[in-house]
Parts: sequence; structure tokens; C-alpha cells
Amino acid sequence: MTHPAFAVDLWPDFWTEGDLAVLPDDGHRYEIIDGSLVVTPPPHGRHQNIATNLMVLLHTAAPPGWRILQAVGVRLPGANFIPDLVALRPGAVLDVWHEASDVGLVVEVASGSTQDFDRGSKAIKYAKAGIPAYWRVALDGSVTVEALVAPGQYGIVAEVKPGQAWEAAVPFPVVLDPDALIV
Repeated sequence: MTHPAFAVDLWPDFWTEGDLAVLPDDGHRYEIIDGSLVVTPPPHGRHQNIATNLMVLLHTAAPPGWRILQAVGVRLPGANFIPDLVALRPGAVLDVWHEASDVGLVVEVASGSTQDFDRGSKAIKYAKAGIPAYWRVALDGSVTVEALVAPGQYGIVAEVKPGQAWEAAVPFPVVLDPDALIV
């Protein structure tokens, strides 16, 4: 049986953050980009394992006051995204949706259904919102580290492959070791 909120004729033509409240809490990720609803399936175990290992690593390295959270909302101009991990700056208030100015880092772990979206629209929106660092993690643990190189524009700072380690400086010093992410 179809839930009334999912009847196609009841869907808004232009989605807003408020419209997300009527969607079910079913494990899917519901995000908005330029008024369009984007739905992704729940992440699989390998994805979750990498995200959890990276969350622990970031939490351990974070200076006092920083918060490392999984799957919380980030409000951007023209978008509402739910990254796999977020590093919230000291003083940021915990809420369902966070302003981009409260975010020092967003991380997306690769999924077949989101890889192109993560490399394209999400990266562009995060950069334009001024989030200082954006990391994309592949399922082999490789990390593509991007940082703002100009206002609203990311550049690749490092591509850390298995068998390597690299120290990130933004948003705070932390050594990335892809092999430790996939254990």
C-alpha cells in the first residue's frame, strides 16, 4: 500500500526543507538540490564500516570543541545535503540541519548510486557554500582530499591510496591511512 505522502500527484514541484518532514524514516537518504528531491538507498555494510572507522579517527584527532557526526543535515544555498560525516566547528549548536558556516569538513564515502553526484553537484555546492574541506573516500579506503583554493572552488590537495599515509591540515591535523579505514 502506498503512503499518501508518496502519491505522485501530491509531490511538490519544488521541494523545500519543510517537505522533507513528511517523508518516512526508512533508512533512505532524502536530499534536495535546486528544488529537486534526491533519494538514495541505505548504505551497505562496507560503506558503513569505512564511515565508522573514519569517524573514530577524526574524533580522536579533533581539537576540543569539534564534533564529528554521521549523517546529519547541512543547509546550503539551493540544497539540503546529508553527508556521511561532518566535522562541526566549536560552538556549533547540535540540530537536525546545520549551516554551512558551522561545518569545517564534509566526507562522502563512495556508493555506486551516489559517486557521480558526490564528485559533481555536491562538491560544487559545498565549495560555493565555503566549506573548507571535502573528502571523498572510495571503497578501497583511498581518500581524495579537496580544499578551497579560491572562493567557491575546490582543488585536489591529495589523493591518498592504500599503502600510503598523509597528514591533512584542514580542518585540523589528522593522519589519513586508507588501510586503517577498511579493517
